[in-house]
Amino acid sequence: MSGFRADVHTSFDEARAIAAGWAALPAAGVPLAEALGCVLASALVSRSDVPAFPTSAMDGWAVAGAGPWSLTGGRVLAGAAPAALAEGTAVEIATGAMLPQGSSGVLRRELGVVDGERLSGELSSSRDFLPVGGECVAGDELLPAGTLVTPPVVGLAATVGHDELLVRPRPRVAVAVLGDELLDTGFPANGRVRDSLSPQLGGWIEALGGSLVSAVRVPDELSATARAFEVDADLVLSTGGTAAGPVDHVHAALGSTCATVLVDGVAVRPGHPMVLARLADGRPFIGLPGNPLSACVTLLTLVAPVLDALRGLPPVDLPTVVLAEPVSGRDPDERLLPVVLGPDGAVSVPHIGSAMLRGLSLAHGVAVIPPGGAARGDLLRWMRLPW
Repeated sequence: MSGFRADVHTSFDEARAIAAGWAALPAAGVPLAEALGCVLASALVSRSDVPAFPTSAMDGWAVAGAGPWSLTGGRVLAGAAPAALAEGTAVEIATGAMLPQGSSGVLRRELGVVDGERLSGELSSSRDFLPVGGECVAGDELLPAGTLVTPPVVGLAATVGHDELLVRPRPRVAVAVLGDELLDTGFPANGRVRDSLSPQLGGWIEALGGSLVSAVRVPDELSATARAFEVDADLVLSTGGTAAGPVDHVHAALGSTCATVLVDGVAVRPGHPMVLARLADGRPFIGLPGNPLSACVTLLTLVAPVLDALRGLPPVDLPTVVLAEPVSGRDPDERLLPVVLGPDGAVSVPHIGSAMLRGLSLAHGVAVIPPGGAARGDLLRWMRLPW
């Protein structure tokens, strides 16, 4: 397999469509505590009525019949099954407690008047209790398959009786960090530079819906690079080595492992030498360019739609934003421009060279600029940063 070819120009939209075409991972049942960030593989169906029993919505008194009422002297607290209530009597009750059988409703504490063992007052129109099945009944479909499991979804699943959920799990992502010139600590010197990608990739992957399972430094050798792609993961990433330099081994390593290259460069700047391939066993591989900003726009351009597809999420159209100032293009390619949102729309940030992160650290997202540039007021697609 040849190295990176500068004359290959997969369009931005075509590259994202290819990335979004991956089959979803198999569904698995996982405990609620592990389901956060996964995607429902089947509809969430209530296993019980909610509430399962009539429940007090207020602190006050459960009353039976018309007032005034005789106080029984007892209390009904949450977590206990109370005794039945006789006509004309009342018992103190806490919010969330089960209404005694025979209750007509709950008299709010602020509406009740106690005189010795007598209680008087008027019930509100709602009678301040939650009826059985007021939120849902057993068998109700609450959320469709394909719903992202957020904290409220976890709470809802617990409320309706689930201990685990059938989900598409977060894809496991492994990273091969290429580049003998990279330093893990200290200051750049003697031709070596700090590794700025490894420290941030875990955050990117988590925010995009994946789970980083390994990040391994790989020497600039063809055999070592090829071995790194055999790691056990749902998605394999590499950093650097995607162009045609003397130690850029990604293409040769993909060829030696019988991978199929699907995207060999995208018609965008920065990020042009990004690579998307199908490994011999069918898993996706994405090669991030070594320059930091190029790598980050590749995460948004290719990694995000691949992770969405693996999680069973359908492709979505990019949102749009109004451009607040004219910007130049990068003819014949589209330009991926870090921007911030101001009162008049999107504004470019400074320090946005391919090797720079200073501008991206200020940005809210990356706008897609047509090859000929864009004018103030133009409506542009953009990729929001996932935080």
